[in-house]
Amino acid sequence: MPTTYERLRADIITAMKARDPATATALRTMDAAIQRAAMDTSKPIDEALTMATFRKAVKNLTDARTEFEKGGRADLVALNTAEIAILEKFLPAGLDPAKLEALVLEVIAATGATSKKEMGKVIGALKQRPEAGLIDFGAASKVIQAKLP
Repeated sequence: MPTTYERLRADIITAMKARDPATATALRTMDAAIQRAAMDTSKPIDEALTMATFRKAVKNLTDARTEFEKGGRADLVALNTAEIAILEKFLPAGLDPAKLEALVLEVIAATGATSKKEMGKVIGALKQRPEAGLIDFGAASKVIQAKLP
């Protein structure tokens, strides 16, 4: 089964052959971001790096879309929405809220965290879990804050 990065590279070629410039540009930009992340961290391109880069890109695009909406730029909102849809096809479905909460409680117990000052320890432990690729760390952070005094 091909990795997400291999699928990305194949989809770039498919988009170029189909003469779909929007998709090709979005995917090429993502490819460059993944390669840049690999160089910056001096790590090989693996599934974790690829997923983290995709999540970061989708988050940045979502934040930008919010700003475009505030500014009344419907044209840019539409472009961002389309690009987010292209990139989200590569992301696995995240954990549902109940599973995320159960996982957070398990990690809090395992780390022995007792206050919000120890959030970093809990987040670090979550990143080491096999399910880390499925975790939305923004949502996890909110759950941790709610569970720790």
